[in-house]
Amino acid sequence: MTFDSLLHRLTVACAVAREAGMLQKRRFLNREAMIYKFKGPQDYLTATDGEVEKLIRERLLEAFPNDTVLGEEEGGKVSDATWVVDPIDGTSNFARGIAHFCVSIAFVDKGEAAIGVIYQPMLDELFAAAKGHGATLNGEPIHVSKTAKLEQSLLEVGRAARQPQAGYLAMLDKVMATGAGIRGAGSGALAVANVAAGRVDGCYETHMYSWDCLAGLVMVKEAGGRINDFLAGDGLTKGNLIFAAAPGIAEELASVVSVSLSN
Repeated sequence: MTFDSLLHRLTVACAVAREAGMLQKRRFLNREAMIYKFKGPQDYLTATDGEVEKLIRERLLEAFPNDTVLGEEEGGKVSDATWVVDPIDGTSNFARGIAHFCVSIAFVDKGEAAIGVIYQPMLDELFAAAKGHGATLNGEPIHVSKTAKLEQSLLEVGRAARQPQAGYLAMLDKVMATGAGIRGAGSGALAVANVAAGRVDGCYETHMYSWDCLAGLVMVKEAGGRINDFLAGDGLTKGNLIFAAAPGIAEELASVVSVSLSN
């Protein structure tokens, strides 16, 4: 794909993410109408998830009719030009009235993640990145942190409820033993985006789906960070473990959690 074509897709994705985020915000502020249910353990679903995904699909396929869309709620097809969409990342926060959630849109070009856009509507923060073009927050360049000691780092370490608890607790014990600060804010996409922005130094989770983290991984790589090869095997359709970190701590943290780095 040409550089101009990639940037055109990035521009469209940014506009679509903003529109979708404004819909999120309107529904979020209408608390009396908020109804949610569960797809699985701690896996929230609201009517807004489907509504937002429908909007994003329509806008992207109107602009790029030969592309395909893979979304969290409606699934989809994988092709040489696939959009990967999470209509609301952080649905538990959204449902419970916590203003920490986002729209996440990634674009995969012939098997390689090439575009990432994440919009947090409650803070009006638009993270964007394209392969070879750097990463930005509201149009300004962002970079991963310069933290070089794991004991001085702040990490987001999440747990997928569908994964065995014992393995997660063993991993968490190893990470905490390094002296690193640990947090979890309920949005995998924003966790990875915040690594790109240098707000946290790294993040790790034993399993995420591609719509949760792929956009953020593009940003981290473009912002100078280290990531794992998330798309290895069938990561695009079935998910994988996810690792992103500032270069100063990446090797040590990857050793602690037994992850191979891709770059």
